[in-house]
Parts: sequence; structure tokens; C-alpha cells
Amino acid sequence: MEDKTDPVCGMKGTIKAHNHYFCSYNCIRKYEKEHNIAHVKECASCDKSLPWYKEKLYVVGLITVVLMIVSYFTLPRFFNAFMDYFNLVWWAILLGLFIGGIIDYSVPREYILKFLSRRKKRTIFYAVGLGFLMSACSHGILAISMELYKKGASPPAVIAFLLASPWANLPITILLFGFFGANALYLIVSAIIIAIVTGFIYQILDKKNKIEKNPNTSNIKKEFSVIKDMKKRFKNHKFSFKDVNGIMSGSWALAKMVVWWILIGMIMAAFARTFVPHDFFVRYMGPTLLGLGVTLLFATIIEVCSEGSSVLAFEIFDQTQAFGNSFTFLMAGVATDYTEIGLIWSNIGKKTALWLPFITVPQILILGYIFNIII
Repeated sequence: MEDKTDPVCGMKGTIKAHNHYFCSYNCIRKYEKEHNIAHVKECASCDKSLPWYKEKLYVVGLITVVLMIVSYFTLPRFFNAFMDYFNLVWWAILLGLFIGGIIDYSVPREYILKFLSRRKKRTIFYAVGLGFLMSACSHGILAISMELYKKGASPPAVIAFLLASPWANLPITILLFGFFGANALYLIVSAIIIAIVTGFIYQILDKKNKIEKNPNTSNIKKEFSVIKDMKKRFKNHKFSFKDVNGIMSGSWALAKMVVWWILIGMIMAAFARTFVPHDFFVRYMGPTLLGLGVTLLFATIIEVCSEGSSVLAFEIFDQTQAFGNSFTFLMAGVATDYTEIGLIWSNIGKKTALWLPFITVPQILILGYIFNIII
């Protein structure tokens, strides 16, 4: 089967260009810029707009509007639940998209590649810190992580980057604050701690040859200096309307990647609030060991992007007041996701993939149990 994964963001590609499939023209331009490829004007598929019915944001947005109109007249409880979520996070979504656009436009990927190949402890801190600067959803982060691996990043750094990005990245941080308020700090800090601890454990496994090596490590250009490049860029740069357009383009590309997932998550959470009895949440997903286990099971089988999962996690907290369960749902969804494990298996190796849930799930359950006691 032909691979139609966008090499830039990891989404399913529909536009064929440069022997790849891309999800948007913004990703085509990024690919051309990163690989020093001149834009091929005669390529009709590169310049033709996608029909609206192939854009997930438009399709899901239209379905959402129809659901809201119908539910307003026939199922007001569902309508009110959805609007409750919307009122909580609209500002966080807009702010996150704007910051994501700035990061997308201003932070070169070469900076990320520079620090992730060395077998040193600080490499894990670099990986987590750089993950914080990424602005893609968890599925997009998968593709970026695999690209980092191909460019020479070590497996421990890739794993740390992969764990930190979906929950510790800046746009999602803002979204989580919209839902959980100051308690979101527990989620972000814990995600970072798990990413760092897991990265260190992977480094130990790497030294003992218990995981695969990266054959591409020698491809890293070690003479590249981030500080010198930043000074050069700052010295030669003059702010103009092109910068505004670049930031807005990045924000819009990010919106098309993640907002439809947020809408799906809001619909699912509103559905749960409307049709799932409150007793079910209290009995099976409360602040107990059973509740943690059921939450872990749901997180493993529910395939929702990180932005959508944040809405469902808040619904769990709103129904049960079990903050640890919400944390478990968020983190376990990343650590046990079969798509993620499958991609690691096929791109890095089976040992690296199989170690991921064994290392991360115990940490997640322990922290989740602690949060249920103290919060």
C-alpha cells in the first residue's frame, strides 16, 4: 500500500507533490524550504485548492454546526454541555494557535536536530525542552519524531521528545489551563518528569544494548551553531508584513491540523455528559484503583488526538473529581497508543517500542494515584 503520510506534519496526505503526499500547501512549502527545493509552478496539484469536503476542519465544523442547531431545539442538555466547553476554552484555542504560529514561523527545525544525537544526560533535557516548543498534535508529533530519528536523533531523545510534546507543548499548556486552571501545572510538570525519567531509562537501556541503535547519527552536522545562526538571523531580519502573513499561515495550518480534533473531543465529552449516567463515572472511574484501571483501559482503546483527549479528561474530572484519573487518561493515551507504538516498532525497532508502555505506565499510575489522594 502506498504511504500517504505527510512527511512534515504526519497527517494523512491528499496532495501529491515531490514524490510525497501532503495534507496542505503550507506543508509543501515547508518541505521545499527544508530540502532547498524550488517550488514547481507547473505542478498542478501543488497550486490547486483542495475542495472543501476534503478538508477535515470544514467537514467536522459543518457537522458540529448542524449538531448544535438540531440539539438546540431537540436536545438542549447536549447543546448546553457543548457550549460549556466552548466557553471554557475558546480563548485558549485562539491564543494557542497564535503562539503555535509564531513557533512554526520563527523556530527553525535545525535547532531541534542539533541537540538530539549525543549520548549525554543533557540531551534528554534538550529533547523535552524542544518538545515544549513544538506546536503539532500528537499524531503530527509522531511524524516529526520519526523525521528527527532519520536525521540522527538518538532513540532515547526521540522517546523523550515524543512523550513531552503532546502535553507539555505550549499551545496545549494554554488549552489545559483553560480547562483545569492552576491545576494544569500538575499535568504539565508531571508530563515533563515522565518524559525525562523515561529518557534516562532509555539511555541506560541504550548503554546496555537493550534497544536499537540509530544508524543515521553520523549525519548530524556538528559544526552548526544555533547561537551564531540566531545572531545572524536577528541581524539580517527586518520585521515586515511577510512576518505577519507567515505567523497567520502557521496558525491556520495548525488550526486545520488540531481544531477538528478539539471539536470531536467536545462532541464526545458533551455526549458523555448527556447520555452516560453520573453513577457510572462515580462507580467505575472514581478516585480508586479500579477507577484508575478503567481509565487506563479507556485511554488505551480510545484513539483521539491530544487536543480532543484534553476535553474528555476534563469531563472525567468534572464527573468524578478524580484528578489523577484525568492525568492517567491524558498520559496513558500517549504512552499506550497503538499507532505510536507501531510507528516506533517499524521505524526504530521492536525493542524500543515494547519498552515504552512497560516504562511509562507504572509512572503514570503511581502519579495518578498520588494526585487522587492530594488533589
